[in-house]
Amino acid sequence: MKRKSFDELTFADDGMFQAVMKNPELSAELVERLLGVRVKQVEYPELEKAIAPYYTSKGVRLDVYLKDEDRAIDVELQSYPQKALGKRMRYYQSMVDCDCLMKGQPYTKLRESYILFICKFDPFHDDSKRGFGLPRYTFQNICVEENSVNLDDKTVKVVYNANAYESVEDPKVRALLRFIQTDEPGEDDFSKRLSEFVAKVKENEKFRKEFANMNLHDFDIMTEAKEEGLAEGREEGARQNAIENARSFKAAGVDINIIAKCVGLSVEEVEKL
Repeated sequence: MKRKSFDELTFADDGMFQAVMKNPELSAELVERLLGVRVKQVEYPELEKAIAPYYTSKGVRLDVYLKDEDRAIDVELQSYPQKALGKRMRYYQSMVDCDCLMKGQPYTKLRESYILFICKFDPFHDDSKRGFGLPRYTFQNICVEENSVNLDDKTVKVVYNANAYESVEDPKVRALLRFIQTDEPGEDDFSKRLSEFVAKVKENEKFRKEFANMNLHDFDIMTEAKEEGLAEGREEGARQNAIENARSFKAAGVDINIIAKCVGLSVEEVEKL
């Protein structure tokens, strides 16, 4: 993975996105366009908000975190695919709730919350690994047996597929997604303001120096991802070895139940070999 130079950074790149979203007006307008909710007066948006309720629990670092008196909104921008997007959103949601509810407060005090992911790719695929092609995926908790029954837990998860910007009907949303995907602001006023702010940030020597530290953070992330990949590879290798051993035992006429105990597979898995 080739690192971009400072001058190559776009709005959609990690670090630059957070820097531009430091502007409360820009962050509020982005949220209003993509979620269709009116954001009231927003205090300085917290960037890379770290939440870890317990020392032993996995913490999260949110890209952009906005709160007003009624709602909490986490905004994430993903330039490349990551595994377990759904579980990631689930965990982010739980951390936002922990951050919003103080000890002793009733559940009625939980704010309406949104987890917004903006992706430069289609994150959802069918069984043939073909993307569904929707520009927006909205998730809310409804009853499986009766879809008209809503859990009303005041949580919404929205995922945008910027790659499908051409199929968006709303011209403002389409223009914003186009800018995120292509880095071309076009004639859209908001996209132009974002692009101009990116240029302004690039002129900031302080941010240029901070970018080196951000690269170190990116390196830590890539190192962690590599370690996870190696662990998955070792696990898959062990499984393949177990399958080959099971086949050898089975060819030798060993009882299936004994094979399963010896190689660590289920009886059903051994029967399918």
